[in-house]
Amino acid sequence: MDFLDRLIDLALDEDLGPAGDVTTRALLGSEGIGTAELWAKSPLVLAGTSAFARVFQRVDLEVKTEFLARDGQWIPKKAKVAKISGRLASILTGERTALNLIQHTSGIATMTRQAVRAIGKGKLKLLDTRKTLPGMRALSKEAVRAGGGLNHRFGLFDGVLIKDNHIAAVGGSIGEAVRRARAHAPRLLRIEAEVTRLNQIEEAIAAGAHILLLDNMTDAQIAKAVKMVQGRAELEVSGNVSIQRLPRLAKLGVDYASMGALTHSAPAADLSLEIIAG
Repeated sequence: MDFLDRLIDLALDEDLGPAGDVTTRALLGSEGIGTAELWAKSPLVLAGTSAFARVFQRVDLEVKTEFLARDGQWIPKKAKVAKISGRLASILTGERTALNLIQHTSGIATMTRQAVRAIGKGKLKLLDTRKTLPGMRALSKEAVRAGGGLNHRFGLFDGVLIKDNHIAAVGGSIGEAVRRARAHAPRLLRIEAEVTRLNQIEEAIAAGAHILLLDNMTDAQIAKAVKMVQGRAELEVSGNVSIQRLPRLAKLGVDYASMGALTHSAPAADLSLEIIAG
């Protein structure tokens, strides 16, 4: 939870500044007790409940949050999601930071659920990417899981992914890049190599790549790649992957589709916090 506390503290510092919540302090005493409710104003997949509750704990340890649903659960429009009780001043101070987090994460989970449903049955698995807001990666990837997707590597430290710029940096040979990775990377990490042209496939497989990332290829090119590889490596599609395209990709025989939009472009879920008693 240390990363989460650091993230929340930074967000609260950004909101409160050196003077604190001047509006709440001007209107309320510090001891007034009350209750608030979190409501879904549109249908959504819930995610980020722990972060939401933790915000109020960082403001005031005596504020309690009781969720009526769990992460990954589909929430209908106009449904009550949680009850928050404690000092009204603390609830109001933490409100925007808590909402910012849960709206963002629930938006990711909702979009992910839509994408997973678009794929339907079959072997194609939906992956996220590292295209996340700074500091939000763990929460964003947790939200993808809540929506039914899978996580790609978390960062630069837990997977070998040779991109086009890596290939350029070693002289332009995808085979050479893969060979260097096999020689020097940790042995238990699988090696994935980005392929931008079909004529790179054989070289990458011969050098020992475990996964090929088919980058920005058309459906026709992807179909050719599947026939060329014939199961000798796993195949991931990346670039121009949309919810509308996923059903077509599912029929082509690839193993994974990675979709950066899940974490960088998902619309925020519509949730609101309402004070109901004071």
